[in-house]
This record gives sequence, C-alpha cells and structure tokens, in this order.
Amino acid sequence: MPATHQGGCGMAGLWFEDFKVGMTFSHPWTRTITETDNRWFSLLTMNPQPLHIDAHAAAQTEFGRPIVNSLFTLGCLVGMTVNDTTLGTTVANLGMTDVKFPHPLFEGDTIHVTTEVLSLRPSSSRPGQGIVTFRHNCFNQTDDLCAVCDRAALMMGRPAT
Repeated sequence: MPATHQGGCGMAGLWFEDFKVGMTFSHPWTRTITETDNRWFSLLTMNPQPLHIDAHAAAQTEFGRPIVNSLFTLGCLVGMTVNDTTLGTTVANLGMTDVKFPHPLFEGDTIHVTTEVLSLRPSSSRPGQGIVTFRHNCFNQTDDLCAVCDRAALMMGRPAT
C-alpha cells in the first residue's frame, strides 16, 4: 500500500514498519551519465579537478579519459533509490558511511542500482519513527560495482488508523 502524506497524495515510499532486515530492491531506473552531467556538476560544485573537466588532461592519466565526479555518482546512487524506499516517508537522512568507489565510472556509462536493508531500530527520541540503514550499490552496464554506500535514514512510522 503506498504511503500518503498530509496532502493526501499517494507516495511510493515505505513506512518504517514495512522494512525488513535483508529486504532487497533492484531499482528499475537506469541512467546514462553524459559528458554534460559530469562537467556541469563538477563546475557547479566548484571542483576544478582536470580528471573530470579536461578531456585532454584526463587522456594523460591511467584512465585515458575523464572519470565521473564521485559526488555526482553518489548523488545518483542515492537518488535512484528514493522512489522505491523513502519517497514521502523519510524524515531525514542521518548520514552515509563506508562510501567506496571500487571501479571508475566513465562518461557514457549507464548505471543501475540495488539496495539492501541492513538494520532497523525504533527511534529512542522520536516516538512513531525509526532508523533504517540501507546499503546502496551502483553498477555500470557491464555489472562492475562502481559505488557503494551505507545510508541511515529516519523514517516515518505508519500513521494510526
């Protein structure tokens, strides 16, 4: 059953009570990362790293071409999970840990994402809410693991009926 926020609109996120440890999601979204995505994100966030914004400089590196800005990768990784997990039912992100980028992501790569629920606990300070820890994994089109992070989210509990 989809969640409903105060305005009554159907929301896709799950209530705290709907999550189970070990639950997995293979998110249906895919996204091809473009040169424009990489350049704009890097420049908008004031990251002048030539490895992301200068094709000629990047060609001289071990990668031979620009690699995607890791914070853009992280943003897409988390963002692609929201619709199935937390849309309309999250209170706040509490933190991300164990962020890793084990394989480079290149402009032109298409990513897909999976999520596993690692842990659950009711909030001790916010009755009716709980903390869910997710492990998000980002893969490229050849299923190389390009990014992983654990994310703790404070989730709304199911409203009383």
